[in-house]
Amino acid sequence: MTDATATCTVGLVMERRQGVTAWAGELWRPVAVLPGVPDMAAGTSLGMVDGGEHVYAGAFDIQLHRSDTATYRDNLTTLAPLVWVAFRLRDGEMPEIAAITVDPAEGEMYSETGSEQLDSVKMPAEIAGVLAEFIAEHHVERAFVKRKRKRWADEDAEDMA
Repeated sequence: MTDATATCTVGLVMERRQGVTAWAGELWRPVAVLPGVPDMAAGTSLGMVDGGEHVYAGAFDIQLHRSDTATYRDNLTTLAPLVWVAFRLRDGEMPEIAAITVDPAEGEMYSETGSEQLDSVKMPAEIAGVLAEFIAEHHVERAFVKRKRKRWADEDAEDMA
């Protein structure tokens, strides 16, 4: 960990279900982020839960950046803090995980790309604690500065062309 960034390693549990129509194959979605890495291989089945198979997807890093502490704080102050998981589906295989983030703005960015699916899961208390410590250590409040509008009516006609 440097003074500007930190890494939080987590385990990810995905759920695999069969689609309900002839056109829908396997459906995947994240169901849990574990505050630590269990001693098991990626792809290990954790059993069936409510008609879907839970599968351990592996260990992944959540990158924390000092410049994003305001959005991390916004996430923690909601009634249900979230962790966003961006992933790409692959035929007949476990999805490829593109990113796991606790930054709502970064999560939104992945929703706009069109190449990844995005879903969120509840943030475990242990990860929320790590995030709160990172915010307390690195957050700097920045004042909002509104830009002044340029009055085009006061400019010369040459400048407007």
